Amino acid sequence: MSGEQAPPANEQERILIHCDLDAFFASVEILHRDLDPERPLIIGSDPKGGRGRGIVSTCNYAARTYGIRSAMPIGEAWRRCPGAPFGPGHYINGTRGLYSRASRKVMAVLRKPAEHFEKAGIDEAYLDVTKAVDGDWDAAYALCRTLQESIESEVGLTASFGIAPTRILAKMSSEINKPKGIFRLLPDETLDFFTERSLRDVPGIGPKRATQLAEWGFNTVDEAYEIGEIALGRIAGDRFASWLIRVVDGTTSREVSPLRSRKSIGKENTFSNDQNDQERVLEHLKHLVQHVMGKAKEIGVSGRLCEVKIRYTGFETHTHGRSIPVAMDDIDVFSRLAERLFALNVEHGRPIRLIGFRLGQLDMPSTRQAKLLLEEE
Repeated sequence: MSGEQAPPANEQERILIHCDLDAFFASVEILHRDLDPERPLIIGSDPKGGRGRGIVSTCNYAARTYGIRSAMPIGEAWRRCPGAPFGPGHYINGTRGLYSRASRKVMAVLRKPAEHFEKAGIDEAYLDVTKAVDGDWDAAYALCRTLQESIESEVGLTASFGIAPTRILAKMSSEINKPKGIFRLLPDETLDFFTERSLRDVPGIGPKRATQLAEWGFNTVDEAYEIGEIALGRIAGDRFASWLIRVVDGTTSREVSPLRSRKSIGKENTFSNDQNDQERVLEHLKHLVQHVMGKAKEIGVSGRLCEVKIRYTGFETHTHGRSIPVAMDDIDVFSRLAERLFALNVEHGRPIRLIGFRLGQLDMPSTRQAKLLLEEE
């Protein structure tokens, strides 16, 4: 026997599950306060009758129908959906301790059947269940149904599940039937899955990249895939082309691991005067993301972990992170992710002394040495 041996079948084909809790923060508040889930719920700073200067942390599905989203100025949210007595909106500050307690309970349920488990954020996780279901995709679907029922009965929350052979496909699959859905994508179904699917549905493709491809007449994933890697590389760059082809072919990362790389690139900004204006802090955070991602491109690395650091008056510091399915170096992707992390976790009404951003879990070509710095202005 000559040449490299093919890896064992169980290493070639993994069964991964992505669990995403449905409107997690709002659902926890609705459960805790016994609120009407059909009424628009907006969590964030005090709107002050539309004059507030803070931001929206998150909202429930009913509020999203008004176009409200995380990191939106709270005054804009009020204009779209006023609170009583002018409109149906229900505005609250949020109860921070509830979220981590609920998350721990859910993660304990999810961790049990997983050979490998990775908490990707307070409200989402990846599970490698290949061994647990003995490579049986039907058993994986049944497992998701059991987990779904356990989370609802034990914690009172609903969750959506995606089952697929790679991280990014599992992540996309969990979005298909939200809320409280399960979607399974088999290895031989990926080409059909991407037929007529918008490029914007793929995690890691931001509006700028989608617009760039649309200018060449490509609006769906299959349209971009069909022209081939070489032609796509001439339009959008070789790195992006190679990545998109691998996404559709189902050959991107299958690794689920709790370990986080210590290598990172980060930047922080300490304000000369502690800030009460969350919108201004958010603008500074966007600039930090641009700086760090520019540095990443300069040294030729990409990352999966987005972390936002918030230091309040008195030097109390909190770091909030979320990982994405595949390593990226796209500024738009990490900008949106950092904004959402800030919006979901900032403690309204507390002056902020420092804001920081870190790109972690780096993917670096073996032929390139990188000097990774953590800077603070």
